[in-house]
Amino acid sequence: MPFLDWYLRRSLATWLFFHSLVLMSLCFQSATTFPKGCYPSQEDGYKTLRCSNAQLTEVPRDIPNDTNRLYLDFNQITYLPSDAFRNLPVLMELDLSHNSLGHLDPTSLRGLTDHLHSLDLSSNKLVSVSKEVFANLKARTNLSGNPWMCDCELQEVIRLVDLDPGSSSAIVCSSSVQEEHAGKPFIQVVKEVDLCNVFRRTTDVAMLVTMFGWFAMVISYLVYYVRQNQEDARRHLEYLKSLPSKQRNSEEPSTLSTVV
Repeated sequence: MPFLDWYLRRSLATWLFFHSLVLMSLCFQSATTFPKGCYPSQEDGYKTLRCSNAQLTEVPRDIPNDTNRLYLDFNQITYLPSDAFRNLPVLMELDLSHNSLGHLDPTSLRGLTDHLHSLDLSSNKLVSVSKEVFANLKARTNLSGNPWMCDCELQEVIRLVDLDPGSSSAIVCSSSVQEEHAGKPFIQVVKEVDLCNVFRRTTDVAMLVTMFGWFAMVISYLVYYVRQNQEDARRHLEYLKSLPSKQRNSEEPSTLSTVV
């Protein structure tokens, strides 16, 4: 019996030891699975990762690939590189609001076009963005609160994107191709003028001015060239007249060929 009691106590201690190791391993793995400052949760049946106000300056690289909702709002992210979210095949909601994004790479959202339902880019520092960024994107998008340059490029983007209904009136022209539109909501500006027609007219005028400039330069050069040749011929003829008659007669044919 003493031996049996000793064996059982030793077996129980061994089991508890290994069980503790397993728990510690799982806890350590859980702590290192998620980026610093990010907290996982299960919300409405969706796997959510909240990295709000985590002092991030770039998109974390170790986001779990089964994340459905990703909140990166209230950070200092300044740039989205190419394929920033390529390893998130089931991401449905992406919140990048209240950051310092000033530029979007044309391929930064590549891979999210089929399944992303909601995209929040509000309250950043976006002045302009290429329409290629949103090519084939089906997500409802919030672009409000950015210092937009209202021009043809933005007009094409707005036509392409499925805007969040409550955000369209908050897309304000911080600057514009026409100064009188600065400070106005974009939806009001496009009711007054087609910015792409303005751009085309401006481009046409610029091309006409450039062509006229080149034409004037060519004409000026031709006039100068003709006058210079005439002046050289006149001087040569005067020179010939000043020569003795025999030498003048011998050089006149060459002078006539030069003038011709």
